[in-house]
Amino acid sequence: MSIKIEENNLKAFEASVAAEMDKVIVHCQKDLSSVNTGKASTNMVEDLKVECYGNMMILRELAAISTPESNMIVIQPWDKGTVSAIEKAILASHLGLTPNTQGTVIRLELPPMSVARREELAKVVSKKAEDAKVALRNVRKDVGNLIKDNEKKKTVSEDFVKRLTKSLQDATDKFVAHVEALGEKKKKDLKTV
Repeated sequence: MSIKIEENNLKAFEASVAAEMDKVIVHCQKDLSSVNTGKASTNMVEDLKVECYGNMMILRELAAISTPESNMIVIQPWDKGTVSAIEKAILASHLGLTPNTQGTVIRLELPPMSVARREELAKVVSKKAEDAKVALRNVRKDVGNLIKDNEKKKTVSEDFVKRLTKSLQDATDKFVAHVEALGEKKKKDLKTV
């Protein structure tokens, strides 16, 4: 974490805090994009871990992934020897999809989601959003401790510490609201049939 705390340089502090919190937002967006909303997306499978060649590799390094239809994902491995390993990884994943292999092409058809499955996924989305909020609060805690350390060392004045603390809380509130909006948007997508 590279947070800049210099007396009367609030802009640099705010920029470095925002950069740290942006990392959490990016991770949250990536996490949420892997949740199935009933529409096929390459994000659902591209980061699957596949054991092949004696190593764990991610699927996007082994195959071309496309979505020719709104409910289908097509995976075309570059090496036909990896087909069975990719199938195993798909079956072992949390996706709940069964691969349909024709030669070297693997097709994943997304079935229409039941109401129960949509509610289950909405809970998963809520948990992922809550995890992101916890990560943001951890950033706030770490930066708050850094501010206190600088106050003890007398490198910043008491008034500036108050400004830093207020700025930190404002940034945290803004980013938590952003995470909540991302979660609500994903839940809305889940409820759209």
